[in-house]
Amino acid sequence: MGDSSDDENLGTDWLPYSEREDWADVTPLPQDDGPNPVVSIAYSPKFREVFDFMRAIIAKGEKSQRALDLTTEALRLNPANYTVWQYRRDILRELDANLQDELDYLDEVIGQNAKNYQVWHHRRVIVEMMNCAQWELELTQNALNNDGNAKNYHAWQHRQWAIRTFNLYDEELEFVNRLICEDQRNNSAWNQRFFVVKHFGFTPEVIERELTYAMNRIRIIKNNESAWNYLVGVLRQSENGQLNSNPEVVQFSEGLYAAGNRSPYLLAFLIDLYQEQALQSRSAGGNTSDNNQFAEKVYTLCDDMSTKHDVIRRKYWKYVAEHLKTQLSKPAETEQS
Repeated sequence: MGDSSDDENLGTDWLPYSEREDWADVTPLPQDDGPNPVVSIAYSPKFREVFDFMRAIIAKGEKSQRALDLTTEALRLNPANYTVWQYRRDILRELDANLQDELDYLDEVIGQNAKNYQVWHHRRVIVEMMNCAQWELELTQNALNNDGNAKNYHAWQHRQWAIRTFNLYDEELEFVNRLICEDQRNNSAWNQRFFVVKHFGFTPEVIERELTYAMNRIRIIKNNESAWNYLVGVLRQSENGQLNSNPEVVQFSEGLYAAGNRSPYLLAFLIDLYQEQALQSRSAGGNTSDNNQFAEKVYTLCDDMSTKHDVIRRKYWKYVAEHLKTQLSKPAETEQS
């Protein structure tokens, strides 16, 4: 059942269950690895003892306070053991236990195992049972602030779940803005900003505000992939979803290029922008010279990306250029969007 032999937290004065009078009625159930195990894990004696008794308790279906205490000890040894967490939940329900005490216990466990999926899942189930997320934003904020875990996937997932389930959106933009100010390359914070803004709705006014926000961040760090991705994501929320839907953004990006900036994220944006403009102009029956002008920009930028700025993806950029040539060579009436 277990996959760890870490027993540091049990202490040197730990008494084996087989020597405890109040556990004399339980016969430990050893792990069955078969007659010829290929790789036999060298569990510590304490680990083996705890999980042998854990298996026995599960086998007999006992749901008691001592069984709950046993799960605490087992999870201290292996906090990623799904079976023990599930049985712990069964015990809590059977005993009609104080779930606030369980949240307090989880505060400690998450503090020590912030990147453990099972711990966060258990927390979510307990919060659902209580129908109360009063402490979840503070918990996830602490998890994201501690030990350089600002991009902890599990904490962000739990936070989004709590916000969405219990409608806790109101102060979230302020929170993510602080994180972005602290680390403008924190892609998780940018993703959270999009999550919150999308909930309130991408009205024209909101789109304008968010584009300005992203451009201001790019002005500070021009080679910031997170901010460029956010900029594109917001532009896609406009009525036509096109990259040229906002003249200010087009002017901003072309201005950066004219000033000598060669960030691969800027160039990638311009390539997508000019591709769209070339195909739109052609579909609308625009001037052939305009089509060629946009296309030539794409070809030049793709060549720069493949030879100078993003060489590791040179085949991709060559493909982009060739694909545009193929699209533009098709008769207008057969062109695929």
